[in-house]
Amino acid sequence: MDQQNLTARVTEFVLLGLTQNHQLKNFLFMFFFIVYVTTWLGNFTIIITVIADHRLHTPMYFLLANLAFLDVSDSSVNAPNLLSGLLSKYKTISFNDCILQMFFFHFIGGAMFFFLAGMAIDRYVAICKPLRYLIIMNRGVCVGLVALAWLGGFVHSAVQIGLLLQLPFCGPNILDNFYCDVPQVIKLACTDTHLVELQMVFNGGVLLIILFIFLLISYAIILVKIRSHVMEGKHKALSTCGTQIIVVCLLFIPSIFIYARPFKKFPLDKAASVFFTVISQMLNPMIYTLRNAEMKKAIRRKALSKTVSFITNHKLFCRHLL
Repeated sequence: MDQQNLTARVTEFVLLGLTQNHQLKNFLFMFFFIVYVTTWLGNFTIIITVIADHRLHTPMYFLLANLAFLDVSDSSVNAPNLLSGLLSKYKTISFNDCILQMFFFHFIGGAMFFFLAGMAIDRYVAICKPLRYLIIMNRGVCVGLVALAWLGGFVHSAVQIGLLLQLPFCGPNILDNFYCDVPQVIKLACTDTHLVELQMVFNGGVLLIILFIFLLISYAIILVKIRSHVMEGKHKALSTCGTQIIVVCLLFIPSIFIYARPFKKFPLDKAASVFFTVISQMLNPMIYTLRNAEMKKAIRRKALSKTVSFITNHKLFCRHLL
């Protein structure tokens, strides 16, 4: 490569999106738009309900509200790009915006993975130490779990982006994806990236595998404890843990498929990316929270309170007019 090409710097990337089929684009836009709106409505309903209802001011619901905030934040990093890309032939993004997108995606995504590990600890204490649950999982511990999750996500993302920024980008600028991500961007570097890829796989993929194994072991212990010691509500507890394990698998397995191997292109890469960037954020509130009986009661109480307040204010307004 000549000196001119080596000194040239890529200023923007071209995102090809999910597909170039126009009819399929229209269908996918409507589908993912509904998914994105549902994600926002479901998670914000959880956040507002937990804040407004004093009965839900407990460790479990505090953590669930934080998970909902993570879901909204994570979905908002890439879903808008996915939707806008489906409305055009291709989408361009500046180099700096691409780096920022990757930073926030891995920052929030990393925080979510660490946070799910913290929630597994919370469920373990609730099932195995029920009498000491509120003492162990006090406010300080809960805030600490949230802070550690965000700190872990920040360190993970800072390492990824730090490694990436050391590389020169002076040639190709086309990304066959709907968002900027490390496995695609690193392949456009104008140098040998083998060592950097190994470092990134260790920082991302190996970490994901360790967390996934930890979660599986934690839920296995919880399931054994439920089967052998819990008498009341055993079937419900088993069902809840089972569905949570499914959601964890839907989030972790596609992520491991993307980040725990050499960064080579595979046909299923885009489908896997969609699962852990868009779909799982919609499923989390449905599985973790909205199936919870106490949460459903709180939402009904909130809705009933708003309805009564609206009717009362409407009657007062009508009397004032008369």
